[in-house]
Amino acid sequence: MLVLSRQRDETIMIGDDIEITVVDIRGDKVRIGITAPRSIQVHRKEVYDAIKKENENASKLKPDDVSDVVQRNSNGANDSAANS
Repeated sequence: MLVLSRQRDETIMIGDDIEITVVDIRGDKVRIGITAPRSIQVHRKEVYDAIKKENENASKLKPDDVSDVVQRNSNGANDSAANS
């Protein structure tokens, strides 16, 4: 891990496209601003871990696990169309 010291309003560059700026320092909290291309996803670590876990759980689903939901949705769509 690279550890850098920065003061308020100082920036760190990652490659040519990502800037991390120290916006504010209050006690033991540091606020940072991140400028990155829209194609780069930026998440807090705990949010990233939750997304990753949900994706892993979803990838473990079997077709039978979701067939009832798919069937209910397709029947509901047919019912709606018939009632229009």
